[in-house]
Amino acid sequence: MAKGTTNIGFEEKLWQAADKLRSNMDAAEYKHVVLGLIFLKYVSDSFEEKYQLLLSEGYGDEEDRDEYLADNIFWVPKEARWSEIQKYAASAEIGSVIDRAMEAVEKENHSLKGVLTKNYSRAELDKTRLGELVTLFTNIEVGSTAAQERDVLGRVYEYFLSKFANREGKLGGEFYTPSCVVRTLVEMIEPFEGQIFDPACGSGGMFCQSARFVKEHQGNVRHISIFGQESNPTTWKLAKMNLAIRQLEANLGKHNADSFHDDQHRNLKANYILANPPFNVSDWGGERLQDDIRWKYGVPPAGNANFAWLQHMIHHLSPAGGVCGTVLANGSLSSNTSNEGTIRKNMLLGDVVECIVAMPGQLFYSTGIPASLWIMRKGKTERTQNKVLFIDARKLGYMIDRKVRELAEEDIKRIANTYQNWRQGKEYENVKGFCKEATIEEIEGQDFILTPGRYVGIEEQEDDGEPFDEKMKRLTSELSVMFERSIELQDEIKKKLGAIGYEM
Repeated sequence: MAKGTTNIGFEEKLWQAADKLRSNMDAAEYKHVVLGLIFLKYVSDSFEEKYQLLLSEGYGDEEDRDEYLADNIFWVPKEARWSEIQKYAASAEIGSVIDRAMEAVEKENHSLKGVLTKNYSRAELDKTRLGELVTLFTNIEVGSTAAQERDVLGRVYEYFLSKFANREGKLGGEFYTPSCVVRTLVEMIEPFEGQIFDPACGSGGMFCQSARFVKEHQGNVRHISIFGQESNPTTWKLAKMNLAIRQLEANLGKHNADSFHDDQHRNLKANYILANPPFNVSDWGGERLQDDIRWKYGVPPAGNANFAWLQHMIHHLSPAGGVCGTVLANGSLSSNTSNEGTIRKNMLLGDVVECIVAMPGQLFYSTGIPASLWIMRKGKTERTQNKVLFIDARKLGYMIDRKVRELAEEDIKRIANTYQNWRQGKEYENVKGFCKEATIEEIEGQDFILTPGRYVGIEEQEDDGEPFDEKMKRLTSELSVMFERSIELQDEIKKKLGAIGYEM
């Protein structure tokens, strides 16, 4: 959707309808109610489409589980099919019916064990509103085929994730990275085929966008292998459902786990890493990992996990050109406390840092902390060896509401194309105020600080033809008038306050 467009899309209309049914339920709790239902509708629709195909062809057994598993479709028992569930939409038993359906789907599909929400029958959940939600999702009719409807459900799931993240604010950031940030990272590192890893995968948005990138470039999604890890148990479940709804096979570990203390992919060397780890975590247990093999560039401070995350990712990169794109708080670009400056220096001298992008503020629902993108690579090309590209994108984007900014498609393309052109040595040139190639020697001259503004400089302003002396005289005069008006307004306010018995 273009900037300034006010048309309400299908997903937004559905969100507004579902939100009306929320009543006084907390967004964090309602999230699992709604997303669980969307997932159940999705797996049922997928099953039903295959079921009808087998029935019409006549040579397959529509009750043979293997027919479904071969196409990465979950086996759905009769009592869990949406056609059965919708019969009870107006019944007080609807909660129990959904719980039994969830249990049946989990029992028949090992990969979903312990993943689905199964507390729809609890007393505090209004069964009338729950039934209305079932009816709402029953009536989704977009496109003429079940496949199109399933695609819609996937879009709806992703859209609802973003809306719940917005509602939950800081807590929402634990499971959702804004799609424009994810798209920027994906367009920069181009995960076309190979192993993709996210050690702080949240609800799996990096993987979904990577798969979309592959499809848009006429690739085969089966040529990417997905590996992820997530410490929060409820978020880990969201990721399992989100990937399943996209029919993406993934190894997210045996269970939710802490990446530092229970690495579920200890021997993985990935072609691509995409991540948005939590910023500035102070209680990550670093004091228990002082001699860890991952700290090749220095022991990260126990009071901040930023450089632990960076080194954890570098450790898991393939030595044959493995590339990582991650989001990190801006403090990591310049901090010299607790060994962070030394680690950053060693990473630069080790030539694993390839590009730094300063992002605009207010992109994240969860924090106002300014953030940057780090692109790191093992085995740089001759073109980029001992060099770092700096991009200052802080002026890009537009406000979608009073609190949140978003990057437009042209902004994402500008960042990604600048990086790709620089890497490939074609049609790149430094642009004052936006991008600059710097050598390691230049960065050393800046004490190994990586703040892009130090390198790109200030954008040149167009000459408006007004002589400098005349402009200064005019601006000084205007400022003087403003000061005088400010004093007059203060006097007026004092008089009005005095009239009602208040004094300043």
